[in-house]
Amino acid sequence: MDIRHFRYFLAVARQGNFTRAAEQLGIAPPTLTRQIQDMENELGTRLFVRQTREVSLTEAGAALLIEAEATVRQFEYAQRNAQRAGRGDIGHIELGYVASAVYSGLLQKQVQAFSRECPDVSLNVRESPMASLPAMVLEGRFDIGYVRSPMTLPEGLEAIRLDAEGFVLALSSESWLCRLTEIGPEHLQGETFILPEQISGTLQVAAEGGFAPKLGAQPGGLVAVLALVSLGQGVAVVPESVVGHVGLPGVVYRSIKGCEASSWLSLIYRRFEKSAAVVRYIERVKNR
Repeated sequence: MDIRHFRYFLAVARQGNFTRAAEQLGIAPPTLTRQIQDMENELGTRLFVRQTREVSLTEAGAALLIEAEATVRQFEYAQRNAQRAGRGDIGHIELGYVASAVYSGLLQKQVQAFSRECPDVSLNVRESPMASLPAMVLEGRFDIGYVRSPMTLPEGLEAIRLDAEGFVLALSSESWLCRLTEIGPEHLQGETFILPEQISGTLQVAAEGGFAPKLGAQPGGLVAVLALVSLGQGVAVVPESVVGHVGLPGVVYRSIKGCEASSWLSLIYRRFEKSAAVVRYIERVKNR
């Protein structure tokens, strides 16, 4: 017996008539009769009491009815789940991000939009140091990750370029630079630069100012960087999205006159991703 026999049995049990059940199933009545007889022969017992126009369940048939309904229901549930998983409607995604993805609002926008579209896909979202995030995606500890580019990615990863933004200067409110009406790259030559995880902005600003930067500590996330700035340990070139989102006592933000340096967020993922849910997230970001 297979699931088809259970469907046939249930149709006859519900209709109480072979002809009506055959019409419902879209098969010929003799075919349905033969299938039910095959079931009875395999089980070694009668399932129906045949009368002239109607049929009724035997005691064995009544016992089978409960199990057949549960079996068909579970089979259909398994089918639907397999189809949904194949479409990426259900599943799980491990997502890593750097802090600036939150400050820009991009992470919230994309995660919330995906969750509305695929409410049965669970997401575990965790902040991660940018230096280790690509390797964690490649190794499968994360499925996807938001990083700040430009950065070199290991073989096997791809990136989708997302929103770009410029840089601002974070400095102590006690710094002499605060007295300047405008701050240009050339004014920063003697400053110590506290380094965020993405140092391209620092290097570009120094290049525009025509000097080699004096590099200070690289403490990790942006809050740690700004904490050192607030202590007067140096200045920092940070993404402009932090303005209005991260405020620490003793830290002020100033634009850098003529600075053309910029960076952008990227979504990184494995080149040959197999999870349908992850692929669906990636495709949604690509087609945003």
